Amino acid sequence: MDKLETLKKYFGHQAFRPGQESLIDGILSGRDVLGVMPTGGGKSLCYQIPALLLPGLAVVISPLISLMKDQVMALQQAGIPAAFLNSSLSEEELRGVYRRAWAGEFKLLYVAPERLAAEGFLNLMREAEISLVAVDEAHCVSQWGQDFRPSYLRIPAFLSRLSRRPPVAAFTATATQEVRRDMTQLLDLREPLTLVTGFDRPNLYFDVLRPKKKDPALLSLVRERQDRSGIIYCATRSAVEKVCALLQSRGIPATRYHAGLDEEERKRNQEDFRFDRRPIMVATNAFGMGIDKSNVSYVIHYNMPKSPEAYYQEAGRAGRDGEAADCILLYSGADLVTARFLIENGRDNEELTGEQRAQAIRRDYERLEKMAGYCAHSGCLRGYLLDYFGQEHPDRCGSCGNCTGEFVTEDVTRQAQMILSCVKRAQDKLGYNVGSTLIAQTLKGSRGRRLLELGLDELSTYGLMKGQSAQEINSCIQLLTDKGYLLRDSGYGGLLLAPKAGEVLFREEGVTRWVRLAAQPELLPREERPARRKERLPAPGEEGLFQALKKLRYRLAQKENVPPFMIFSNATLTDMAAKQPRSLAELLEVSGVGEKKAEKYGAAFLLAIGEYLDGQ
Repeated sequence: MDKLETLKKYFGHQAFRPGQESLIDGILSGRDVLGVMPTGGGKSLCYQIPALLLPGLAVVISPLISLMKDQVMALQQAGIPAAFLNSSLSEEELRGVYRRAWAGEFKLLYVAPERLAAEGFLNLMREAEISLVAVDEAHCVSQWGQDFRPSYLRIPAFLSRLSRRPPVAAFTATATQEVRRDMTQLLDLREPLTLVTGFDRPNLYFDVLRPKKKDPALLSLVRERQDRSGIIYCATRSAVEKVCALLQSRGIPATRYHAGLDEEERKRNQEDFRFDRRPIMVATNAFGMGIDKSNVSYVIHYNMPKSPEAYYQEAGRAGRDGEAADCILLYSGADLVTARFLIENGRDNEELTGEQRAQAIRRDYERLEKMAGYCAHSGCLRGYLLDYFGQEHPDRCGSCGNCTGEFVTEDVTRQAQMILSCVKRAQDKLGYNVGSTLIAQTLKGSRGRRLLELGLDELSTYGLMKGQSAQEINSCIQLLTDKGYLLRDSGYGGLLLAPKAGEVLFREEGVTRWVRLAAQPELLPREERPARRKERLPAPGEEGLFQALKKLRYRLAQKENVPPFMIFSNATLTDMAAKQPRSLAELLEVSGVGEKKAEKYGAAFLLAIGEYLDGQ
């Protein structure tokens, strides 16, 4: 059986996506590979298909227990012998996996990087025929990445202890050029075939909203999507608790996830989400990489994340099945304050020296600056993200809030002069630079304790912008930073004047910005919203059949105790409703229906299709 036959038989697809075939061929030829592919772009197939075609056992190093479980369950549903080794297994279950692995019963074995040093596991690895080692979420090896895991640095030592070094395949969805260099060097990849297929997710719609009050905006957004599964990310545990309680108090079936919950509750809540018993998850970034749920149709960020990498990875949990999905960020100036606090207090538990920690914090501030720039950007939002990752793109994508919105030009020269003057006077008085929070408070005339202790209330700029909100002032500060009139120091984000600030302060250079009209289109009545993007939904004549198939899928999932999307994805049901197969051969032409699933579920779905069509 060749690679294309394997793709069709087990995964039900007729052709490879961009980049997959080249990476698969590289592994099959014995080469190391490095693949950077967007979430939902089919990274896992790039090592799963070689694992099925090569003799022996493929080892997949994966960062999170929940991610392993989902991927192994999906493989088993497709008829592929796979297992995982992690701390969620009992001693008896662990022994069973080891026994079957020794007997050669598995084609793929998923493990956490921490297990690589365990002597029992190493004994198995030395004796087994290892076909390849795949490193998922490989950006975790770089301390410049957003999810640094020191245990990933042990992977080369593990490889050196094997009796034969197999091909090594590293994959990630979000990595700057610097992080890609780290992955090659720190994983000791040998002349790898490197392929970056791009970071764009055309099915995702991006938007940034700046509501005066987040809670009513959030409720409106969620109610609009009441029949869909979604994730709401919050920056802190307390925000998760507050938002989840808000949704539940309005009768919305939400659950929660953060590191402060006990393990049993986290597991229970995650299962409720996966099985669509509670289709809305409110979570911190602890619920990040461990999500393999294909039918998430929207991701809302209640708070701004700390970096574009984190945002793109979390937003990318939407639309994994290729269907249209929404990625909406609710922004306020307070998000910057929270993000800075998390940066200052978020690296204490990492295995870093003092100098490494200082460097990491400086890099975190640089990424935060880029993330704040995204929230203030008036151009194409997709383009801003693709610029960050170094990918070329058209000027307008036509599928983000800024490309579909209407804008007018606003002159903010006077506000800019007041802000620049305040920054200069604060620096002259204190002898050092303060951040945007204190500058905004000074301009508003705040009586905050820290402000008064520093004597910033004595500045001539104190209270000059008392009629404007802190969010409006912070937005203007970000604009001045983007335009190069203000700089932030690389240590703690203090503001200082750039050389060109004098053009505005002393030589009457004007400052303008684009202001978006109808800045919250999701809060408008449906008929008044601007066109956004084409949704790939069942045609009107197919909607009834699609719903009938969804009900059948749910009943089968309940019976087998598996998440509904693991039987067939929404995209597969949409294609099934369109093609309306009446035989097993026709069913196998539906995208996402492989031989194993056709054998297992085909009769039930063909019967449901026949009954529906005959009843029309």
